[in-house]
Amino acid sequence: MSFLSAAFQNLAPRTPGAPAVILFSGGLDSTTVLALAKDLGYTPYALSVGYGQRHSSELAAAKHIAKQIGVIRHEVVNLDLTRFGGSALTDSSIAVPTAPGTEAEIPVTYVPARNTILLSLALGWAEALGGLDIFYGANSVDYSGYPDCRPEYVQSFETMANLATKAGVEAVNNENRFRVHAPIINLTKAQIIELGSTLGVDYSQTVSCYQANDLGEACGECESCRLRKAGFAQAKISDPTRYRKSSSN
Repeated sequence: MSFLSAAFQNLAPRTPGAPAVILFSGGLDSTTVLALAKDLGYTPYALSVGYGQRHSSELAAAKHIAKQIGVIRHEVVNLDLTRFGGSALTDSSIAVPTAPGTEAEIPVTYVPARNTILLSLALGWAEALGGLDIFYGANSVDYSGYPDCRPEYVQSFETMANLATKAGVEAVNNENRFRVHAPIINLTKAQIIELGSTLGVDYSQTVSCYQANDLGEACGECESCRLRKAGFAQAKISDPTRYRKSSSN
């Protein structure tokens, strides 16, 4: 375990090498969380979901990064949320905003119930594996106002997980209950980058842009790109993001 990971000791596996399912998009945040889970001593199982997102090149990045980090198994599940729409990420008729919104509004890049859907898949896989730990890259500091990235949401899902599963119902004490970990939820983007850099994450391979092209090159203008740029600047680490030649970076 690295020195920096020691700060997350409370998230360590209850049994050395215990399986953990990590929701893994191939972006900056989820790659950091995946690297952290492995460093903490979990046997990592990565779960990526193709839900019809514009930035589907992140899935190609996820496959590459999962091999680099050395997950025990990487599953990519296809679930077409474009059939429902309701988000700029799943409905091509809604433009991805490039100007900052107000703090009071939930942006159009919010995908209805996305994290609830994805965490439910992770929960199902974790229970099938006999594991009790799930990780995902929720962040409530440098985030876009998504309701499913708040600490109270994480706690509520964990409670539901232990009410709705055989493993949860049969647990005899807290040591045998599901835990949903959101280790970067209170970190700034700069702190996330610093953590990942200490863990050896190669951020040049990650894709965070909401409208990355097929090569995984970022637009440099959407909110995800702006937060990412600012994070590298604040961390005083050179930004390795691959931007489209037409974008300003």
